[in-house]
Amino acid sequence: MALDSLKLSDALADVASGALQLPDFQREWKWDDERIRALIATVTLDYPLGVVMALQTNGTSPFRTRTLKGAEDVQAKVPDLLLLDGQQRLTSLFQALHRDRPVETVDARGKELRRWYYIDIAKAIGSPADRDDAIVSVPEDRILKTGFNRRDTIDLTTVEGECAAGYFPLHFVFDTQRVNAWHQEFVKVDVTNWGLWGQFQQYVLSRMQSFQVPMIKLAASTTMDAVCAVFERVNTGGVPLNVFELLTATYAGNQEYVAEYGDYYKLPDVWLDIKKGLTSSYPVFGRMEAGVEDGLSSSDFLQAVALVRTWERKRQEPRAAVSCKRRDLLELPLADFSLLAPRVAQAFEWVGDFLERQCIVRAPDLPYRTQLVPLAAVRTILGEQTDTAAADELLTQWYWCGVLGEMYGGSTESRFTRDVEQLVERLQGNAEAVPDTITEAAFLDDRLDTLSTRNSAAYKGIYALLVKQGAVDWYFTEAPLNAARLAEYSVEVRQIFPKAWIDKNHRSYSSRANSIINKTPLSLRASKSMTGSPAGYLKTLALESGMRPEWFDDVIGTHLIDPAALHSGDFEQFYENRSKQLLELVMSAMGKRTVFRDAKVG
Repeated sequence: MALDSLKLSDALADVASGALQLPDFQREWKWDDERIRALIATVTLDYPLGVVMALQTNGTSPFRTRTLKGAEDVQAKVPDLLLLDGQQRLTSLFQALHRDRPVETVDARGKELRRWYYIDIAKAIGSPADRDDAIVSVPEDRILKTGFNRRDTIDLTTVEGECAAGYFPLHFVFDTQRVNAWHQEFVKVDVTNWGLWGQFQQYVLSRMQSFQVPMIKLAASTTMDAVCAVFERVNTGGVPLNVFELLTATYAGNQEYVAEYGDYYKLPDVWLDIKKGLTSSYPVFGRMEAGVEDGLSSSDFLQAVALVRTWERKRQEPRAAVSCKRRDLLELPLADFSLLAPRVAQAFEWVGDFLERQCIVRAPDLPYRTQLVPLAAVRTILGEQTDTAAADELLTQWYWCGVLGEMYGGSTESRFTRDVEQLVERLQGNAEAVPDTITEAAFLDDRLDTLSTRNSAAYKGIYALLVKQGAVDWYFTEAPLNAARLAEYSVEVRQIFPKAWIDKNHRSYSSRANSIINKTPLSLRASKSMTGSPAGYLKTLALESGMRPEWFDDVIGTHLIDPAALHSGDFEQFYENRSKQLLELVMSAMGKRTVFRDAKVG
């Protein structure tokens, strides 16, 4: 890493020639008009602009590149430097001080503008404190409206008009010939302009023409992980760079691929096709109308690919580690990604089917998106070996231990690695290799009291388990709920004892009204009849179903509810009985007894 200083004029010339470009992961630029005026004022005063940072290429860019906005004519050139920090500043200055076209910007409200920038010579040679006012933003037609109600106009469409107004056009400040020609016209207007020009030359133009830009240059050998880390640290004002964007630019810059296929590799298009295929069959992966990153993300997919790649590498190199850290993603070669991506995509399809069997079919009902990453990796590695009854039993137990034990709520990369290695080892025949997620998972019975919103994975898990174990809707009673009927019937978690009724009749239990114990999956249609006391609305629902009341009690029982407690309005009896039944449901899904209030059961 080296720190150099170069003249602003030279930096802008490098932008114009294509010697200084952007890696394609940089987002589009657009600073507002007021910030551009302030930036220009900074340059005219020779105040510090801030350090910019660039990556040397040594003639071979590791990324697909693009020019700064306004220099598109030199796109084909291989750059010497890639700008990592300073895009907004240099683009603003390039458009305002170098390019012979209006600057594309926005006003304070984000409205699109095209502006020329001038400097009022008389104001510029005054107090530095007034320098911002000396920088004038002029409309594209170069007709500046001023005065009361903006009725007065200044015509800057000709050099004569500019000179008469005393407004110097900044877009050719570094072109000596044009500056001299403009100077000659300016002094012709009034002989006293000689003195003004001398001061303007000394206090403004000379400072701009000698202005230095400090630049940190990173060596071409800098790793992708370091580039990503540096970019995130120096671009504190923007949206953080993600690995997918960096890989997109890296893969697009792969010249071997371009030579073979005649075009660059478009990672976003590949991911879009994969995501469309997954969501069209399994809505649990997200809604495309909400964007390609809704639900299952590109980062999730890349992590699954990295887990498979590093697992396969470890078979050849035992000292290698199974991992999916950012470094592993950034070091993922295009050739390996191209081979593994179709396999991983098929594995996620299998995951979608697995989730359906758990009665989890909608994205909002998914307890942990992250838990799908190691599951897809295991399926990719083992393929049809995961289709046996024994494998399904193990993976189902592992899944519910992760959900109900709330094991995937924090940092997950190390758990990904352990789960993949341990699940694969167990499924390949080592009976002693029990995944940590199974052995470490615990569910405290009083956790049921605090599960009250979808923010909890265990809350969503119990909802799905109630459907899976055979709950029958209280209006559509012809068959148990299943994955297909959840959307058809608009099934959601509904309160059994309405909170308004609890507040009125059992105020001391109000805090328990929102607990998952007092909720169950029911259709929207059923919920419309569930007002007032349970005893009252159950009669209504029984009539609507056409069932005899005692038969309808059997329907209530499919939700692990004691019908007698509802008929009698005994919330305490209901709550205690259902707590026990839900706890048994949880323990059955986890395949283990965990910790109770009064005793520890192994």
